[in-house]
Amino acid sequence: MDTIVGNIATIGYGLATLGPGIGIGMLVGKTQEATARQPEVAGALRINMFIGMALVEALGLIGLVAGLMF
Repeated sequence: MDTIVGNIATIGYGLATLGPGIGIGMLVGKTQEATARQPEVAGALRINMFIGMALVEALGLIGLVAGLMF
């Protein structure tokens, strides 16, 4: 029974990485779209994009640590 739990946990974390991946993709895509519409605010958008990417990536790292702890 213990081997099944380990395998399910591994698959679960693999599926959990889809969320941050999709989130970062959407974030970068929308930032590029906004920069194309208003190039004069590209600097502010870039800063906000990096902050958002850090937050989304932190969720993925928290999931990794939680998976290793349990």
